[in-house]
Amino acid sequence: MKQNFDNNSFRDFEYIAGMDAWARAKLFQAYLNDQTIKGQLNYRLVTTSGCGPVIQMAGKKMISLVSNDYLGFTQHPAVKQAAIEGIMKYGSGAGASPAIGGHYDYHALLESKIAGFFRKEHAIIYTTGYTSNSASLQCILTKQDLVILDAGVHTSVMEGCQLVNRKTVKHNDLGAYEHILKMSKGKHPLVLVVIDGVYSQDGDLAPLRNIIALCKKYGARLMVDDAHGTGVIGETGRGLIETCDAWNDIDLITGTFSKTFGHIGGYVVASEEMVNYLKYQSRQHLFSASLSPASLSIVKAIELVDEEPLWMSILHDNIKYFRHGLLSLGLNIGDTQSAIFPVRIGDKIKNAKICHAMQQKGVYANQINYPAVSLKDARIRMGVTAMHTKAHLDEVLNVWGDIKREYHL
Repeated sequence: MKQNFDNNSFRDFEYIAGMDAWARAKLFQAYLNDQTIKGQLNYRLVTTSGCGPVIQMAGKKMISLVSNDYLGFTQHPAVKQAAIEGIMKYGSGAGASPAIGGHYDYHALLESKIAGFFRKEHAIIYTTGYTSNSASLQCILTKQDLVILDAGVHTSVMEGCQLVNRKTVKHNDLGAYEHILKMSKGKHPLVLVVIDGVYSQDGDLAPLRNIIALCKKYGARLMVDDAHGTGVIGETGRGLIETCDAWNDIDLITGTFSKTFGHIGGYVVASEEMVNYLKYQSRQHLFSASLSPASLSIVKAIELVDEEPLWMSILHDNIKYFRHGLLSLGLNIGDTQSAIFPVRIGDKIKNAKICHAMQQKGVYANQINYPAVSLKDARIRMGVTAMHTKAHLDEVLNVWGDIKREYHL
């Protein structure tokens, strides 16, 4: 009898009693096949064109809402030219890890540029944004420390804290933050609070000013990952830290080059002492090959945030327009205050079917189910960029109108 996998998720295959990895992989393949046949597996779809507001998939043009290329810099001529010039000057790769021959002048320039962008002097760069969180936290935290995480932080943060004492706080629950901080005061060498500026699944903001006040009151340090706020919010695109004028209140600023800055890699901006400590103690930095010369494109992207503020202005107009359209349709988008728009569906199977139906209608959006969100909080997640036109957004809104009628939302 064929097994029904509708009630399963990816997490169910991480551990199964009595099964080794190969047996789990075989069962997982059956799950993938089942979900694909039913149109409920909308992941790892092959795109045959570059990142942009309209992409090609399976020979069909689709309006894309899956990209975090918020200002469209992956396709900016000056950004692409900087990558080309970097490769022509230095070659296609760095050839070594940073400590033993893989640290070039373009890496030093990039460190200086990203630190200066956040009005600081020192930064360390990683080959992925994921490791800028996970590797740094693994290096900083010990088993005697306590880390307090918002429930909405990225998986990279969770991974960095998996072997240490940690408390997870209900999303943006200031009372819960204060309770844990009060109970832990004086009991650990380090108490570190880790939050996002803009949260990746809900698109809402952290109550940063309140959290800063609590950290100061109870002697905790604070790390802010504002990957989705950088280039999107703040008067000059410096994110929630700029909005709250909190430059001197954050101990660790982390983020990625893969969103607003149009490339790949990550960074930690901190004090000179902490940056140097990470450069020699963070294993994934120390033993990973350095960013390629194409990363000179990031330097140009950082400059363009200030040189061409038009793109952020267009993005803000698109955010306002799309928000109004979704709300006019009566769709539940929560408390998003960014370029991220989650339409809450609730049921994981209906969510998957809606995602597939949208693709059939020419709209590519993200199907977000458990474990990325809770079981009852499945949603379709969309990202707006400066490259979308009003015509693109109108087409998406028209599709949502059809979806709402067809699925009785």
